[in-house]
Parts: sequence; structure tokens; C-alpha cells
Amino acid sequence: MSQVVVQSSFAAIAAMLLSFTPIYAAYTEEPGDTASLSPSAPVSASPQTAGPVVANMPQPGVAAAAPSPVVPIAAAPIAAVPPVAPDPFEEEASLRPGKFLWAPERASAGPVEIVVSIPLQRAFVYRGGSLIGVSTVSTGKPGHRTPVGTFDILEKRREHYSNKYNNAPMPFMQRLTWDGVALHAGQIPGHPASHGCIRLPKEFARLLFGVTKVGASVHVIELSPAAGEALAMVRGDGQYNGMGGPLEDVAGN
Repeated sequence: MSQVVVQSSFAAIAAMLLSFTPIYAAYTEEPGDTASLSPSAPVSASPQTAGPVVANMPQPGVAAAAPSPVVPIAAAPIAAVPPVAPDPFEEEASLRPGKFLWAPERASAGPVEIVVSIPLQRAFVYRGGSLIGVSTVSTGKPGHRTPVGTFDILEKRREHYSNKYNNAPMPFMQRLTWDGVALHAGQIPGHPASHGCIRLPKEFARLLFGVTKVGASVHVIELSPAAGEALAMVRGDGQYNGMGGPLEDVAGN
């Protein structure tokens, strides 16, 4: 091989090596040259070419902040709804003859007043303005009509006998007039059947006798009130503002 050919070959190889030198130099860190790049060193973006900065992105060498603990919010307690007490007089309209309803716990104190409805054949007992009892009754039959109006209890006798009608027994008698009209225990056939007195079921007559006093008011009316409205119909000046309208004048009946 001639000397010229050998020299040419070496020159070509040298030229080829020199063409790769910039690429290799870009990835080789020379001793003492801190500006050179190396594969292990991150490249910092210049302010002109930097992208958006994420505020919560962890920075090299800075410990990430611990997340705030989630505090559960306690639900507000739901107030319990008290049960609605049943109305002890809900079945008042369907009472059969001789039956009654009694709930003295509804009012423990106050004056006792009684309203007797002749059309309904009912007695309504109030204490302190609250209804505590309802009973079927039997008032005077034709020819012996029970008088209408407001009466005071004049006398009370647990055991009594009629001095007008064959010494008939009148248990738990509460006199309304001195000529023989009274509240007392007796037969309740479901219609007016007495000689003018107001008959009551025996057990109801006993209970009523225990809560009344001499002087208590008994109102006998020719109206048909609801159980809870009877007393309002006869109190004060006689005006009643419920569905029944004003109390009618029954003094002359």
C-alpha cells in the first residue's frame, strides 16, 4: 500500500471522529467546568421559557407539608316528636245507652259544672273548664218534662228514696229543685223515661257524686252541642261563637 493511501485513510478517520466531538462534549462534564451539562443534572428553564408554576408542587430538598386532617361534622340531633295522646272522648257520639266516659286526670282542680242536653240525652261534666266526663242519661218523659235552665246543687245524699213515686230508690241523689227534680242513678233505656229527674248510669252517678259540691252549677239545655263545646254555649252572657251560633233563649220552653 502506498504511503499516500495510508495517509488519506488516517485523515478520513480523524475527520469522522472530529464530527462526533460536539455531541459527546455536550454530555461530558469536564473537571472544574460547572457550566457543562451532564445526564444526571436537571436542566433549569429560563424565565422566558418556563411553563406555569404549580404552587403545591414539592420542591427539591423541601419536605412536603402534611395535609390538614378532615374533621367530621356531627349531624344535628333530631328532636323526638312526642306521641299525641288519644282523645278519651273520641267515641262520645257512639255511646250506647247506659255507657259513659270518665277522664278526671284531664283536670285535677277547679269548679265542676255539668251540662245536660235533652235532645242528645247526654251529660257533659267539666272541671276547671276542661271536659272530664260524658254519660248517657234519661230525662223526663212526656208529661213529666225535665225543666230547662241553670240550677245549683241544693243537697246531696248517697242513699235516698222518692217521697212522691212509691218510695223509689234514688242512689247518689243530687237535688236540683225542692219539688223533686234531681240527678241520681237509674235505668237508661236510650230515651226520656223519668218523672222529671235526670237519670245516670249507677257507676257514673257514683263518680260524679265524688267530684261535685253543694252549689255546683247544672245547665239543662234544649241544644245539641259537641262534647267539648257544651260549656261554652252556656257560660257568660250566653253567646257562643262556634259553629252552633248564639245560644238560643230557652228560658220560656
